[in-house]
Amino acid sequence: NTSSNSAIVSAYLGFDATADSLHVGSLLQIMILRHFQKCGHKPIVLIGGGTSKVGDPTGKDESRKLMNEETIEHNKRGISTVFEKFLTFEETGAMDKASTKAYMVDNDDWLSQLKYLDFLRDYGTQFTINRMLSFESVKQRLTREAPLSFLEFNYMILQAYDFLELHRRFGVKLQLGGADQWGNIISGIELGRKDGAQLFGLTAPLITTSDGKKMGKSEGGAMWLNANKLSEYDYWQFWRNTADQDVIRFLRLFTEVSLERINELENLDGADINQAKIILADEATAMLHGKDCLPAIHETIKSMFSKGGGESLDSLPRIVITPDALGEGTARFADLFVQLGLATSKKEAKRLIAGGGARLGDEKISDENGALSSDNFIDSKEIVLRAGKKRAGIVELQ
Repeated sequence: NTSSNSAIVSAYLGFDATADSLHVGSLLQIMILRHFQKCGHKPIVLIGGGTSKVGDPTGKDESRKLMNEETIEHNKRGISTVFEKFLTFEETGAMDKASTKAYMVDNDDWLSQLKYLDFLRDYGTQFTINRMLSFESVKQRLTREAPLSFLEFNYMILQAYDFLELHRRFGVKLQLGGADQWGNIISGIELGRKDGAQLFGLTAPLITTSDGKKMGKSEGGAMWLNANKLSEYDYWQFWRNTADQDVIRFLRLFTEVSLERINELENLDGADINQAKIILADEATAMLHGKDCLPAIHETIKSMFSKGGGESLDSLPRIVITPDALGEGTARFADLFVQLGLATSKKEAKRLIAGGGARLGDEKISDENGALSSDNFIDSKEIVLRAGKKRAGIVELQ
């Protein structure tokens, strides 16, 4: 306890702009920030516009692909929007240290202003190669005999400097992160101590499913948080398909359902555990996308598993094609499954077709190289492509 119970503590969590959306693998850290704010403290979201130019080598067997300025700016815009769903931000855009409102910063604002020789003289002396080589993330990379470039080796120093700079500018005392960031966080704490600042770190383990897989991935690809990358329906289905062994743990980690209610759900067994999965899917989806999307999702689920009657398609992912595509034979099923997010690659889509899991409406698709034709749109301007029993998307003829 570093201060009185009434004092507001500022903590930050950093996200590099490696893609134009975060995925479920980042969700635990975002939830920690959310709880931190609800407990009366101040969360600061750091967008790594500067460190994205270097690339974090942690947990990677090879160097990240370097991105140009345009790509980094695009990705920064993409990942920045999700935090408003979970945190309450400053309304004026100005930082108020006495407020618990969240604040967003970009480390490119100070990292891009550094002069190389001055930075080396001032901070290069604060880090030893011996100490940097002792961190697990570096040792793992070297043990695999994978090249670690000098550029990447600097990442730890830049993240440590971020922590010190945030303390100087905004009074930040705590850095949050995954367990794989422990070495980088400790470097920041030690740099702060040498500068007279008392800083702290808090890490959380990387979440895996009961079968040992990383959170945030599925057979269909990454579970993105942005709706333009993954539909509300597919996000809901991701949580609905949680394994029996994981559902209670995920309810505690990724929802705000009361612990009393979760303890009741823990007593469910057999087919009844599906009730808990639906609650998990509803709560997680509502927190990210809002409650208004749930009725359409429920209607779609109901119609997909019922016999007869009209089918609600509102919540399914959708793409639009032109009549020219039909005439040219370019609307191939494999391409359409990828565009709808029902497969991550054409190779995977063709495997789905070969395995009998791809359908056009209720009819099985058997030709891996097949394509839509005008005959498929005689009765309607929309057709449904299905991947397995629970995932589907709409192709609309313009």
